[in-house]
Amino acid sequence: MYIWWAFNACFIIHLLLPLFLYVLRWFRREEIENIEVDDLARDYAIIVTAYRQADQLPAVVESILNLNYSNFLVYVVADNCDIDTLDFGSEKVVVLRPQEVLASNTKSHFYAIRNFRRPHDMLTIVDSDNLVEREYLNQLNVFFDKGYQAVQGVRKAKNLDTLYARLDEAGDIYYRYIDRKLLFEAGSSAALSGSGMAFYTRLYKDCLENRQVSGAGFDKVLQYRLLKRGNRIAFAERAVVYDEKTSRSPQLVKQRSRWINTWFRFVFLGVKLLAGAVIRADLNQFLFGLMLLRPPLFLLLGVASALLVANLFISQLLAFAWSFALMVFVGVFVTSLKYFRADRKIVTALWGAPRFILFQFFALWRARKANQISVATEHYHGGKSV
Repeated sequence: MYIWWAFNACFIIHLLLPLFLYVLRWFRREEIENIEVDDLARDYAIIVTAYRQADQLPAVVESILNLNYSNFLVYVVADNCDIDTLDFGSEKVVVLRPQEVLASNTKSHFYAIRNFRRPHDMLTIVDSDNLVEREYLNQLNVFFDKGYQAVQGVRKAKNLDTLYARLDEAGDIYYRYIDRKLLFEAGSSAALSGSGMAFYTRLYKDCLENRQVSGAGFDKVLQYRLLKRGNRIAFAERAVVYDEKTSRSPQLVKQRSRWINTWFRFVFLGVKLLAGAVIRADLNQFLFGLMLLRPPLFLLLGVASALLVANLFISQLLAFAWSFALMVFVGVFVTSLKYFRADRKIVTALWGAPRFILFQFFALWRARKANQISVATEHYHGGKSV
């Protein structure tokens, strides 16, 4: 019976963790105020990576050139892309086309770093399907001015034209609230998102230069290395990039297969971080380690539902605990949608959540060979509208 209780506890803690973070943040809350930032204070390298598809590059580069900031250069790494017709008409844009196919985020980043026109203080990473708000760099600087060396911004949906895109954004809002806002405000670090993040250049190089990561998941390794070095990753919820969400079921299955594969590949980092945190009594690493151990949401909810039903026959106390935990999840999910003012389209799309979850179980079946099937998400929306 003790083993059964321990097994249940391994999962139920992940549904209750947001409630704990919500309470803890009130004892550690740090008010971040907008301040005037010297436009020339920091020299940014903005690295834009594209793999095989270059049709969205003009839009993202245009949005970057419209930033309310002047001290930056844009490095477009067009990996295995046809860029013969690309002409950005700006000295701020450096287009790089590797001679060999890289098919790797970190390889593309370090290809850009090796070709920097000047030694930039900071670097920020943007995907080819992103758009950036005009105050993006200024809002990152707010946190760098407070002493942070790594900052994660917000990735909002660029497209809400299909049911899958709306549900994708709903899940992203939940993770944004739990894994970034609450974690950071509770004294831990914001989880990295793969883009919309910025670092001191020397710190990024120290963390990953000799640790090339194949396949997806470079952000998992990067955030682990940052926390092991004693850094906290700040969450800048006003530093906004717009990200293209999955809009078709094949696209969804391929993307989630890679993400699930990534979780299984790097879940051991959570174990290592958690063990070290207990020894050192490090709250930052402890809370972040718990987050890294959490299974993908669809899998966690599937296990939770199964254990709730099983405990109706095994342990009424555990059945009550699971009922409470699922109510906490619903409450936190609703709170996240309200806090980030989710579009009405997202709320009305929730009726399609079972279908969305079903496709993720299909993705779980294909997760083992995910990186052989695809190494990047295929994009279908080239427009600039948000």
